Amino acid sequence: MIGQVSHADQNAASPRSGCGSDHRRGMLEADLYTVGHVEPVVAPNASATCLCIDVATAHPVISMVLKVAVSLAAVVVLAACTAGRDQASDGDEILVSAAASLTDVFSEIEATFEDQNPGVDVLLNLAGSATLSSQIVEGAPADVFASASITNMIPVVKAGRASTEPEIFALNDMQIAVPLDNPGEVTGLDDFSNEALLLGLCTEGVPCGDLARDVLAMAGVDASIDTNEPNVRALLTKIELDELDAGIVYTTDVRASDTVEGIEIPPQFNASTGYSIVAISDAGNPEGAAAFVTFVQSPEGREILARYGFSTP
Repeated sequence: MIGQVSHADQNAASPRSGCGSDHRRGMLEADLYTVGHVEPVVAPNASATCLCIDVATAHPVISMVLKVAVSLAAVVVLAACTAGRDQASDGDEILVSAAASLTDVFSEIEATFEDQNPGVDVLLNLAGSATLSSQIVEGAPADVFASASITNMIPVVKAGRASTEPEIFALNDMQIAVPLDNPGEVTGLDDFSNEALLLGLCTEGVPCGDLARDVLAMAGVDASIDTNEPNVRALLTKIELDELDAGIVYTTDVRASDTVEGIEIPPQFNASTGYSIVAISDAGNPEGAAAFVTFVQSPEGREILARYGFSTP
């Protein structure tokens, strides 16, 4: 497996090709993962099966993303779903810029994809979605972009660097994370107004930060925040090191850590995000990018996502 580029300031890595779209917010109801009426259809002249979703009956996350996708039609020529393909060419490198919250699951997807495609090297550039989006818009090389927010996908599409319409491939919601044994005795969202506690969020403009603020606003909490971190992994690390009493992160991040505990957020206050993936229009390895995007959305890719706590549309 190729080593991962994990710092946002390493501009040499960022997406070049893929297809995906993100959702920024959506109230979490009891039926969070009930997507609604979904019918697989085959697009004309395409070998891949596409998803047609009835917006009227779809889950709010999917419905909102679809509405955003419609607005993107004015700035991107929509292509048929990526045609199915089995393998990338031997010797290929595929540069994948992915949201920090995808670190663990994309590491396994990387390894599995490489095992099935001998000679292929997947390079992961992991950072906040806003940082990655800026890199791509400014022309940094990449093959695939996987974002945790539609807000950060839109600039990539408008810049003409998305090869197709972005597609949602995973869903995630929020959870309070505390260090093991919960030294701050945090019990819920109301504690985020307690100035005696050390509390953190992701910074504004980053999907995990925007969603956390949505959660606190819906709960009517006037939060007292001590630190705003550039991405969810930076925030999680501070909680793991007992530098914070609590923070709001993705549910999958709590699940992936052995050194934090999770406190559920009531469904009426929770928020969910849809992860999108897109192949970059000027990808250095367009065939490899298409193959990787197809794998992420394949039954095997969806199974890996589910093991890490992601729901899939």
